[in-house]
Amino acid sequence: MMKETTIHSFIELQKEIFQDTWNPKLMRYRDNRVYRGMGDGAWGLQPALNRACPHDLGLEKHMLRSFRKYGYADLQSVSSFWQTAALAQQFGLPTRLLDWTYSPLVAAHFATEEIAHYDRDGVIWCADIDRINEHLPGVLREQLQRQQTSIFTMDALDRIGSSYAALSALSGTPYAIFFEPASTVNRIANQYALFSLTTDPAIDINELPGLEDCFSRIFIPKAVKLEIRDKLDYINISERMIYPGLDGIAKWITRRYANLGPVYNREADEPSD
Repeated sequence: MMKETTIHSFIELQKEIFQDTWNPKLMRYRDNRVYRGMGDGAWGLQPALNRACPHDLGLEKHMLRSFRKYGYADLQSVSSFWQTAALAQQFGLPTRLLDWTYSPLVAAHFATEEIAHYDRDGVIWCADIDRINEHLPGVLREQLQRQQTSIFTMDALDRIGSSYAALSALSGTPYAIFFEPASTVNRIANQYALFSLTTDPAIDINELPGLEDCFSRIFIPKAVKLEIRDKLDYINISERMIYPGLDGIAKWITRRYANLGPVYNREADEPSD
């Protein structure tokens, strides 16, 4: 059964995301989870492709082809299929990829950035990478073990094949894979980003056989969203960092000067910790 937690302050959020991160073998604080923040707690882990093209998921290959064709001036140096897919996802093309981050606080940013969603609870999805990798085809598990890592690099995927079909051919059972693209644009690096995909795009990652218990959720009630948001700004996790450039600056200024406090801040006699 999926673990679900509701936090009520920024302090509680920190306690929740950093608990159980001590690794006695390394004598360091290290975690095998990755995170995805969303402004509406009712949303699941459905990729943009499934929301945009539920009538025909096969349109994905045509959209990627058009992305390369019309974006050639910016993509001419990109030869990897996987890098092309990652860039398409980052710039808003509907794909089967899901954005994740290694940083739980960056995920908290995505759960609290949209003003239009302040009237509803947010959520941070947490995925246990090591447990998900246990369900990979043997050849892929062995590759990760040889490289002593939990995440595929773009180069590793290029050696497997240059299409989603190449991954599907490795197993008759649908599975999920996580990979980290090259940081060719600052937003990928600044978001501490990685991506997941399922070899069957019709199945959400948390609904794949055997993966149901590999995920947990942290709910951020709408009553504390603004507190989380303001304190993230104080530690420089904002649109200015997440989206480098003028668009990120404009998004940050717009939210910073919006009249959110009187509308959305919780009523309390004392400020929360």
